[in-house]
Amino acid sequence: MSLDIRTAVQTTLLIIFLLIALSAWGGVASIRSARKLPFFRIRRDRMMRGWKLLVTTVVLVFAFILVATQLEPVIYRFYPPTATITLTPTITLTPSITLSPTITLTPTITLTPAVSYTPTITPTPYMPLAVEARFEASITPGPDSAFSELIFTQGIDSLYRPVAPGTEFNNPVGHMYALFSYDRMVDGTQWTALWLRDGDLVYFETKVWDGGTGGYGYTDWNPPQEEWLPGVYEVQIFNGVIFKRSGFFTVIGAPPTPLPSLTPTQTSTPTHTVTPTRTRYPTLTPVPTSTPRPTRTPPPPPPPPP
Repeated sequence: MSLDIRTAVQTTLLIIFLLIALSAWGGVASIRSARKLPFFRIRRDRMMRGWKLLVTTVVLVFAFILVATQLEPVIYRFYPPTATITLTPTITLTPSITLSPTITLTPTITLTPAVSYTPTITPTPYMPLAVEARFEASITPGPDSAFSELIFTQGIDSLYRPVAPGTEFNNPVGHMYALFSYDRMVDGTQWTALWLRDGDLVYFETKVWDGGTGGYGYTDWNPPQEEWLPGVYEVQIFNGVIFKRSGFFTVIGAPPTPLPSLTPTQTSTPTHTVTPTRTRYPTLTPVPTSTPRPTRTPPPPPPPPP
């Protein structure tokens, strides 16, 4: 059997009240019986036990007051209360007495409207097959889970409270949150949030639920600034393929234009200049050796005289 915080506090108060009654009764009874004992030591011990029980009674009374006034607010600081969705009873209309006309006037001219109004049928949101193909949960969700109205804001604090809630936001929007409270959820089922702009899916997130049966949660989207186009946005919450809740907000104003990125120009790599080859010095032509001149032959000697 599961108990909520308020029931646990009331049970604690009842237990402390019973302890107060038993302690007070035991202390008074011990003091009365001690007065009838003839032995000093036994009478003193029983008297001391009686006074201890009465002091314990006073301490329990202070504890009862603290628990009754301070315990529940302190617990709620660490465990915020879970919002419980209360069903609003529908009003049953009592039929009134219809008067029967005595004279019926016959119209002579029937006016035919130039433009006839045909009401359009609003379809029930459904899970796209491309998103359903990403499901990982193996537990089938029950139909009893419930979600509160969505609160749209551009920031939240540590306790999941909206910083600047609204339904109309000017560009640049930035990080957008959709806050909600939930109850009777089952861990292990599939949870999905679809973000649509003018009926077209622009973002989604789907995961296996691990947030417990009740509490507070959110779905968020933080696209680049230029993707926040003006229009009517809708966020749809599903448990499995069962539609649970949706909410709308409007974005107005043109998104900021992204800064142009500089395209680096390619710097041409200098080509290596061929170093001119050295011109070889001309080789020296060897000087021809001088041709030896013929040696002069001396004339023969004159003959001897006769």
